[in-house]
Parts: sequence; C-alpha cells; structure tokens
Amino acid sequence: MGKKIKYAVAGLGVGKTHCDAACQSKNAELFAVCDLQADRLEAAKAKYNGVLAYESYAEMLANPEIDIISVCTPSGLHADMAVQALETGKHVLIEKPIDISAERAMLIEQARVRTGLKAGVIHQNRFNAVMKPVKEAISDGKLGKLILGNFAVKWLREQDYYNAGDGWRGTWAMDGGGSLMNQAVHTVDIMQWLMGDVHSVSSSMGVYNHEIETEDLTVSIIKFKSGAVATLTSSTCCYPGISTDIQVYGSNGSIELDGDCLKLWKIIGGDAFEESEMLESYGGGNAANPSLVLGHAVQIEDIITAVLEDREPLIMPLEAIKSVSIVNAVYKSARSGAEIIL
Repeated sequence: MGKKIKYAVAGLGVGKTHCDAACQSKNAELFAVCDLQADRLEAAKAKYNGVLAYESYAEMLANPEIDIISVCTPSGLHADMAVQALETGKHVLIEKPIDISAERAMLIEQARVRTGLKAGVIHQNRFNAVMKPVKEAISDGKLGKLILGNFAVKWLREQDYYNAGDGWRGTWAMDGGGSLMNQAVHTVDIMQWLMGDVHSVSSSMGVYNHEIETEDLTVSIIKFKSGAVATLTSSTCCYPGISTDIQVYGSNGSIELDGDCLKLWKIIGGDAFEESEMLESYGGGNAANPSLVLGHAVQIEDIITAVLEDREPLIMPLEAIKSVSIVNAVYKSARSGAEIIL
C-alpha cells in the first residue's frame, strides 16, 4: 500500500487510544487532533510530533487533507459529529455507543449511504483473542441449542469519575444512561453477537451509590428469538471493581469467561486435549499473555485498510445500533415495569 492515510481524532479522552493506534499503523499517520481543553491539545502536540491541533471541530473538518476522523466525544454528540464529517468527505470511526438512541444512530447510517464513505463503530471486545474460538464454537453448534446466558458487568466508578470534566457522564442528554449505556454496552454487544437477536427485555434499575441522574445498576431478564434466556446485570457500585461475566450454556456444553479470560470450556463428547489447550491458551487473559491485547488497534487498522482497499469496515452502523436498541429497551422496561418487545 503506497498511500498513507491522514488520520484525525476528535476528543482526547478515550481518543488518546485512537491516537496511539493511528501512530502504530504502517498505513497511516496521526495528522490532526481536536479537543475543547487546551491542556489536552498541548499534551498531544508534545507527544505526537508535528500533529495539527484544533479547538474548533469545524476548522478541523475544513482541512481537505484529512481522510478519516475518529469521533471520541461524549456519546450524545456522536451522530451530529459523524454526519458532519461524512458530509465534508471524511470517513469516520465512532466510539461506542454509536449514539444514545437508535434514531440518532440511523442518521449516521443514512449519511454513510448518501455519501458512499466508510463508517465504522468501536466494539473492540469482539476482537479479544478468546472471542474468536467462542464465537466459532457457538456458530458451529458445538454447544448445541443455546439455553441460558449470564452477562454481568460488576465494576466500580467513584463519584469523581462522574464529576470530572464538564460532568457529561451519568447524564441522559450526553451519556444516554449510566452503568449500562456507558460501561456495559460492550457486554450487551457481545451478548447479542453470541446469542442472537433479542425478543424482549424485563428490567429494573436505580441509582444506588452515586449522585447522578442516570442509573448505576440495572438487572434484566433477556429473552431471545431462539427461545434462549439470559440475565444481564450492569453496575458501577461493586467495590473494588470485580469482573465481567460472560457465560453461555447450551444443550451440549458450557463456556464461561471473566472478561478476556477463559474459565470453563466443557463440551459433551469433546476432546479433552482441546479443553486443556483452550484453557492453557486463553485461561490467563491479557494479564498473563500480552500478545492477546488487541483492543482498539484492530478496529483503527481495520478502518484504515477499509479505506485503502475500498471495502466495508468490520462493524458498521446497523450492527452497532443493535446494542443501543437493547439498552434503551432496558431503560423503557425499568421505567414502565413492563416487558418490552424489540
């Protein structure tokens, strides 16, 4: 590949990870960054030699040399900023969640179709090394008929986390929710990716240990179109920050993960060597095996090569909308006390 993509990042919170990944790519250069906070821009200029720094997103969009923009701003701004980028001829990669509602997210899909440009969405946990064999085992029918899932995000966020910056976290307008929309949306994505389309949700939520307008705990029963059922829990109240349970049980076997760490791989009639090999390869997670750390870099490189090869990125807006729709169905169920059909 001859041409180097000129990459830009809007929002230097999680966007710093996007900056690092763009710098690591052999097919791109980090060309520009944008943020409203001057200290973040100064830090970026010091770290990334020669990078252009903008306080104005409109001014950055006006630069005709930029090829791709990562949108890493508060969630409630994603659709507006992604559509603006597409309309000015830039491809986009959008941080999770794609936006805070399916209706707003559809604006990105419509702009993508209208402009013919590339639009990808970050759901990097799909690319954790352990997820490939888990997804293949389920898709290949090794677990038989799926019966039960358990998905639980038991994290901790101190009040300072919500107070930081301009306080957008934990607000309905900019965060779109709390523990579920911000922290657990990755796990919601994994849940529907592994277990299939959701039929309905029945949920409870509340604010238990923070001063925020959104929730810090949700508990849901998820029914799938396949007939399987799952529990889904999200919390930012679990001291000291415990685990992410991803557990799938079928008529022919069971798989249990704690985040990226395989805990159980049992298949009826399965190969004992395969079970031992799986646990040895994936039982330590990223902490034990740094080569398993993939993260954002996979998707930043994917959008870069998608532009260079003129193909679609791995996760597109319509796929990313699924998790946002599930999250909002949980909120609707919790508020109404009713089972919500998707």
